[in-house]
Amino acid sequence: MIELDCRGLKCPLPVITLARRIAEAEPGETVRVLADDPAARADIPAWCRMKNHDYLGEPEPGTYEIRKKSS
Repeated sequence: MIELDCRGLKCPLPVITLARRIAEAEPGETVRVLADDPAARADIPAWCRMKNHDYLGEPEPGTYEIRKKSS
């Protein structure tokens, strides 16, 4: 699992950071994003839909989990 600490970053930086780092992940690997910007709650799931990655949810407030698409 890759964990990205994006706390303190404002929109759109958490999604930009996610986009850059998910490229380093293996297909099927989970990326966890820690973000305290309120916009991340809507932006991260929307980005996942747009890029066809699996949004796994928000297991804790401010913690978002994404599974990299397999192909």
